Parts: sequence; C-alpha cells; structure tokens
Amino acid sequence: MGLTKQYLRYTDTALFGVVASQKGNIVYVTLRGEKGRYVAVPACEHVFIWDTRKGEKVLILQGKKQEVTALCPSPDGLHLAVGYEDGSICVFSLLSGEGNITFNGHKAAVTTLRYDELGGKLASGSKDTVVIIWDVINESGLYRLKGHKDAVTQVLFLKEKNILISSGKDTLVKWWDLDTQHCFKTLVGHRTEVWGLALISQENLITGSADSELRVWNISYLEENQDPNEPELKRSRGSAVRMEDSSEEDRTVDQDESSEEHILSCRKAGSIMREGRDRVVTLATDKTGRILACHGTDSVLEIFYILSKEEISRKIEKKIKKARKKAKQMSNAEEEGLDVSVECSLQEKIQRLINIKASAKIKSFDLILNPNGELKATLMLQNNIIETFTLNPSVSTPRVLQMSKISIGGHRSDVRTLAFSSDNIAFLSAAAESVKIWNRSTLQCIRTMECEYALCSLFVPGDRQVIIGTKTGKLQLFDLASGNLLESVDAHDGALWSISLSSDQRGFVTGGADKCVKFWEFQLVKDENSVQKRLSVKQARILQLDEDVLCVRYSPNQKLLAVALLDCTVKIFYTDTLKFFLSLYGHKLPVLCMDISYDGTLIATGSADRNVKIWGLDFGDCHRSLFAHDDSVMYLQFVPKSHLFFTAGKDHKIKQWDADKFEHIQTLEGHHQEVWCLALSPGGDYLVSSSHDKSLRLWERTREPLILEEEREMQREMEYEDSIAKEDQPVVAGETQGEAGLAGKKTIETIKAAERIMEAIELYREETAKLEEHKAICKAAGKEVPLPVNPILKAYGSISPSAYVLEVLKKVKSSELEESLLVLPFSYVPDLLILFNQFLQLGSEVELLCRALLFLLRIHFGQITSNQLLVKVMENLKKTTISKVSQVRDILGFNMAGLQFLKREIESKDEVMFFADATEQFEEKKRKRKKKQKMVLTVV
Repeated sequence: MGLTKQYLRYTDTALFGVVASQKGNIVYVTLRGEKGRYVAVPACEHVFIWDTRKGEKVLILQGKKQEVTALCPSPDGLHLAVGYEDGSICVFSLLSGEGNITFNGHKAAVTTLRYDELGGKLASGSKDTVVIIWDVINESGLYRLKGHKDAVTQVLFLKEKNILISSGKDTLVKWWDLDTQHCFKTLVGHRTEVWGLALISQENLITGSADSELRVWNISYLEENQDPNEPELKRSRGSAVRMEDSSEEDRTVDQDESSEEHILSCRKAGSIMREGRDRVVTLATDKTGRILACHGTDSVLEIFYILSKEEISRKIEKKIKKARKKAKQMSNAEEEGLDVSVECSLQEKIQRLINIKASAKIKSFDLILNPNGELKATLMLQNNIIETFTLNPSVSTPRVLQMSKISIGGHRSDVRTLAFSSDNIAFLSAAAESVKIWNRSTLQCIRTMECEYALCSLFVPGDRQVIIGTKTGKLQLFDLASGNLLESVDAHDGALWSISLSSDQRGFVTGGADKCVKFWEFQLVKDENSVQKRLSVKQARILQLDEDVLCVRYSPNQKLLAVALLDCTVKIFYTDTLKFFLSLYGHKLPVLCMDISYDGTLIATGSADRNVKIWGLDFGDCHRSLFAHDDSVMYLQFVPKSHLFFTAGKDHKIKQWDADKFEHIQTLEGHHQEVWCLALSPGGDYLVSSSHDKSLRLWERTREPLILEEEREMQREMEYEDSIAKEDQPVVAGETQGEAGLAGKKTIETIKAAERIMEAIELYREETAKLEEHKAICKAAGKEVPLPVNPILKAYGSISPSAYVLEVLKKVKSSELEESLLVLPFSYVPDLLILFNQFLQLGSEVELLCRALLFLLRIHFGQITSNQLLVKVMENLKKTTISKVSQVRDILGFNMAGLQFLKREIESKDEVMFFADATEQFEEKKRKRKKKQKMVLTVV
C-alpha cells in the first residue's frame, strides 16, 4: 500500500541573534597560545568562543539539544568541560572543536564543574544534590558523593590534600576526603543558601550566601600526631599576627568532626561586608589568588585585593615599629626590645579595591591577571552583551577602563514580533529597544533602527517600509533605505496588540487594549524635507468593542474580520458594514493568537488555556479542540496555500498540525525558554522563531518526506529514554547505601551496549555448539567437512567467536562500561568469566579485562562464590590475572626506567634541563625562601 499523504520535514537551519545565554558561566580559554583574549560563553545548546579584542566569534562547540549550564577549562588550556541541562557532561578539544568525551551520571542540570590541579579529575555538582568525580584520562566515572539535601552550587579541590569542598542550597559546606570517599566535616554556620566558594592560597576559604556578608575561614592542615582539638596553628603569620576573632554567636559548629580525624581544621576568621544587599551570584578569585571579586543580582562587580604574605609581613613590621615608638614615648623608656602585640585585621589583609559598574545586570564573570600586573574582567550581562574591563590593581587609585563590548547580532531584550518580506529575502525582528532587518540567506543584520517596545509588525507592500505597533499604542513607520523614523502615530490609548494587512494591500487593521479596532489606509503625503512624496497612514474607520482586543485577522477575501477579545471569545464581523456575523466561544482563557486559512474556510485559535480550536468560518462550528501545548499558545499561523499550521508555546516548543485530519505532524525542538512568536515566509519554505532565551532560529522545509508512524515511534523512544533517566540508581548486591556510589547512570546507550554484549555471548554459544557438532560429524564421516562461517564473523575478518566477544566489549565506551555490565543478567556472567581467562592468557587488553572482571566480582560476588562450577574458573583467573598484571607492571616499569635513562643521556649530552624539572627546582627554592621568612617572623 502506498503512502496516501506525505508531509515535508522542517529542520533547524541556523541559530543566530544570541551573544551569550543566561544559564551558564563565562570563562577565559587559551586559544592559539594566547591567554586573556578569548572567552567561552554558553549559547543555548552550543558554546561560542569570542575574541574580545575584535568582537568576533572564532569557534563554535556544537551541542545537541540540551542547554549549556556550566563551563570549566582544563588546567592545560587544551580542553573545555561543558555541563548540560539534562545532567550530561562533554569534554571538548579547543584545538579541533570536537567533543572527545561524554559523561552521563546526573539526573538534573549540571550547576558547577571544576578540574583538579593536574587536570586528571573533574568534579561536577548538580541540581540532583550529588557530586560526581570523573576520571578524565580513563574516560570513566569514579564515584558519586551523596550528602547534600538541595542543589550543589560550587565545588573546589584542595591542592594540599586529596580533599573536595562543596557548597549547596541546603546552607551547608561539606568537606569530602576523596581517599575514603566520605564527608568528614560540615560547616553549618550559614543561615541561607551558600552560593559561592573561593580559596585564597589554600589557607583561607571565603563563602558567600544570601546576605551582605562574605565569611572568611582559616584552614589549618593537621599532622598525623596532632590533636585536632588543639588551637589551630597560624603557620603563615607567626606569633605576632592574630586574626580577627569572631563573636560567640557566629562561631560555627563543625559536625562529624571527631578526634579520629587528622586531616584539617577550619575556623571562622571574620567577615567582609559587601555593598550589595542581595544574594551572591558569583564569587571567584583569579588563578593567582590575589584578586577576589563577587556580584549580586545587580550590575555592580565588587573587587577586593588580597595582600601577599610579603606585603603582610611588611605591614606588620611597620605596625611593630610604630607601636614600639608610641610605647617608648609613653613610658619614656630607652629599651629597644619592648614586647609589643600587633593585631592584623582581616580588612587589612583583604582590601576593597574598586567597583565595576556594568551597563546591565551581571550574570557571570571571569578574571585574569596578566604578567604585567593588569587585571582583565569580562562580564556576561543579562541583556545579551559581553563587556571587558581592565584596571591596574597595584596603583593607589585604580581606574576602570572598558576595553570592548560584544553586542553584535542580537537584541538586548526579548523579540516579541517577527515578519517576513514578500520576496522571502529579508525578515524583521523587533524588541523593546530596536527593530532589526535580517538577510535570510546570510543571517546578517543589515539594518538596526531604534523603536519603542514593539508588540506587532508588518512589511508595507513593496518591502521598502515597515510598521511597528508598540506597547504605548503608537504606530511607528520606518524607511528601510535610510533607517529613519518617517512617522509616529498615536493609534491606541493602550497597548497595540495586533496588526493585520488587508488582502488588497491598500491598508491594515489594528487592535489594542483600548477596546478599539481601527482601520488604516496607506497614502502619499508631501515630505517637508524633500520634494518627493512619502508614505503615510491615516485612520479610516473605528470599531468600538466591550473588551480589550488581543488579536485581529482579515479573511483572505477581506469580507470578514475576526477579533479575539479578553472575554475568551472570538467575534467575526463583516468588513464593509462592521455588522456582527459570528461568535466563537469555547476557550476557557483569552485567545492570544489566531489565523484564517488561505481559502477562508477555516479559522484556528490558540489560547492561554493551552488548547487550539479549529472552527468552520461559514457557520462558526468547532471542528476539533486539540490540546496543543503544556503552557499558553503564544502564536499561530497557517502555512500558505495549505491547511497546515504552526503553533508556538510557552512550553519551549513549536508544533505543526494538520487542520483537516486534526493530527500533530511534527514538533520543532530547539528553544530553551518560552517561544514568543514565529513568522512563515510567503512561500512556506522558511520559518523564523524567537524566544526568551534571546535566540532567533531559522527552520527550513526540506524535501525529506515525513511519515507520521515513524514520528510516533521516535516520540515513544524519547519518552522511554526520559523514563530511564529518571529511574533510581541500581543497587549493587551486598553494598549498603552510603555517602558514595556508582558514578554513572542507566541510559539508552548503556542498555544497547549490554544488549550487544548479550548478543555476542549468544553468538559465541551458538558457534561453539556448532563447532562441537561439526567435529562429531567429521569424526563420524571420517573426513574433513568445511564449516560455513557466520556472516557476522566474516564481516570482522573471519575471527573466532571468542575474539568477536572481545571486539564488542572493546567498543563499549569507557564511561559506560560499569553501567552496561550492571544491566547484564547473571546468566551471561559465567561465559564472560571463562572468556576473560582465555583473553588474559593471551595477554589481550589486560587493563580493560581487569576492570570488567573486578566490577563483575563486586556486583555478583555472592552468586559467583556459591556456584561450584565457577570455582575452578576463578582459581585459574586468579593465577592468570596476577601473573599478567605483574607482566604489564614490569613492562611499564621497564619503559619508565628507559625513558628516565634517555632523559639523563639527553641532559648530559646537550647540557639542558627539562622544563618540568626546572620548574620543580624553582618551586623548591621558593618554598625554602618562604620557610626562612616564616622563621624570621616567628622570632620577631
């Protein structure tokens, strides 16, 4: 049976108009060997790399569907970790722009990412309240840390010890020992959510919450034999320096801290008061730890300067001299060595430097201190702008200079109206501050004109002028050639919600919040500044109604006018006499949008009640009511020359419908916030849409046929995948549910990987049975009979069935291996263990097999040990595994020794030193010098 009805698929062609999205954070990245020039910002599902000097986009890291929520560059500057709304993490190479590694473990949006000092581990925090540690080199998850009761807001690695600090919206700051994978300390002094963490020289922790206070904590690392209950050692200050004591009521209770813990102690040292009264949004230091900055929900970035140990010691010496001089004058004594106690306050150690005032609310920032002492701060603003400022923190009165501003290609506020030109070449987008004309093929903005808050728009026939309807009720007429405002008419007393061009193209109709529908005609008037005449509009008629007008539409033959009112009804009038014809009632909430089909037989209405109703225009009967969106239907438009129409909703989706068959055809997913409006080209080949995520998207009708059954199947698969992602983590047999757990999560990929392993084992069983049967036949026949090769094995080069199982196992992603084996039923495990023994004896993939073997033993320990048939297999595995791992270790040791020998040979031959060793020697000298300075301070 052939296809009776075919639809053509619309696909996402381009994303434009967005400089930076609001959910993620901005970070400096190293590109082309340059630091402090390029910044990475989230842009819906992609990541844009901007050149702050030229204001150009130099690289796009392509995402799939989910919105970017967190960014973190690796310490070597070669990679960028990107966290997404669905909880997945992708590590991109900044050299190639491709995503190399993908991690799946979180069930909700990733809120924070942080690399350790070497870049081998990556910590991620999420809205699902867990922290997961990932092994970037091995491309696998290590473990998840459970303890927070609300979303994790920040994570930090401590360099001195293998410790992670995490903060959350549950008001807690937790300290995790990564060696034992448990929380050994919890700070509970905050009364509200902890939004930010920052470390200063590994000895001071700063926390920011929902008040004006930045709390400063002293960290002291305890020795093995030191009692944690003793007073903390102020190693860097000596006896002459005393930090500011906090009051009794502010002293923080440390939970779970017992005499058994010999890791560190953390005590409150004092507070720094911010100027902002709202919550901390971002709190961070630069990489040197000398500059601290924070901002709230306003447009001010507060910058603090942290004194170095040398600067503090000089300040102390000055204070001591001054105190001694004063004491000497008061006592009239001539002794030189007076015992003077000097106090160094926290405000002297962390000094307020300057405030940076941005042009709009700040969403995120990043700092970098150049070798020449210049500080660069790049701010990502709420109004789709990136601003870069510089200042010199070492001078007494630093001046803030704005170096660059990236605002090209986008609106500063939400686009509320779109319209296509009659020739499909251009389209307009209008927002609260401007109207922009875009070239459809190049997606470049060719004209920007300042306007008032726009709500509706249209191209004047001829495409030389555009008309904008504003929130204040004005009609603004712009000339595209010059970009000038030709005329501004006070059309309505309230918001002008809708505008519709007449089919004869001689005029248009408007509807507004003043309960009026007004009819306008185009006319030519004499221009005062020119000899030629210019276009103008004049009011022809007015229709007074009882309710606010939300939408107006002409029928194609211009005989009828449909008016949507605030009372949830749509009234149809005769255009010539303005007499009432029909009333369409049935919606429970006001009709926000509607459109009439090209032949004038159907009218479709979309409402805030989330329904779309299809009516016959001849009798006003409701053909069908469709539950269209999960939130208000914001815009509706018919495809030209058809009974297909598109709807846009606040549920972030655009949907296509068939008004004859009342079927949902396709869902266009891509926007991550409310979709405000859309516009179809006159030919129906292009669709442009705008959203609260500041982006504009262009969709193109392809020649690819769309089969509804296939769409339904794809929809079911997506729903199944979503249900899998929401399932609880599988319980490992014999393990109690503690603070640590498996890092990964069950996804459709891990299930498919497990199915492939099962299919490979079944094929191995079948082929083994066939081989045994073939041997029996050959023995009975007394001659060799050729055995037919399995086509799957033939495709792999006629490999053995056991080798095929290994090939399938090798193709499983490293980050999904444990989860795939966890899904695998136990009935397949004995075959795997036998095969593992064979592979290990051959010395194949020892590392992979050991990892899989140890995990299978861990999760199936009880069943394996109680199975008598597997006792001999396990004994053989034990011998084989130990011997092969020893061999691999010896090979690695030999290779390391050989490389060390070659290194020494090169050094002795060329009389050069490797950079890493030179750096180590330099750091060692620096540590010795600091140790001497500490000893001098202690003596003083």
